[in-house]
Amino acid sequence: MAFSDTYRLSSHAVITNSQGQVLLLKANYGQNSWGLPGGALDKGETIHQALLRECQEELNCDVEIGYLSGVYYHTVFNSHVFIFRAYMDDDAEIMLSNEHTEYRYFPIDELSTVQKERVLDCLNFTHEVVSKVF
Repeated sequence: MAFSDTYRLSSHAVITNSQGQVLLLKANYGQNSWGLPGGALDKGETIHQALLRECQEELNCDVEIGYLSGVYYHTVFNSHVFIFRAYMDDDAEIMLSNEHTEYRYFPIDELSTVQKERVLDCLNFTHEVVSKVF
């Protein structure tokens, strides 16, 4: 990789409700797609710090990190994504940031192919961090 190349890192949370559905947020930028809470690391931040900050910013809720389940390279974005299992109080009141227009808990079967694979890797964690390329 050359010195001037752009390279991205992001941390994202797999948060489920009591029915086992996965929390996704609908972005109001790009393709307005649904995605896991989280986002890009700021300069000097660890992947854990970024996850906690991003969840606080996007959900206005604190989360507890359970474990890092996977590291995924996405060729389209030249980016590594760190996926964490995270937990939020059942009675937490989500208040979205201006980056998102809505949130919803989705059944795993309704997730996109990539999201489904990353979420299943997380929920079926075997104490070995998964590493894949998409």
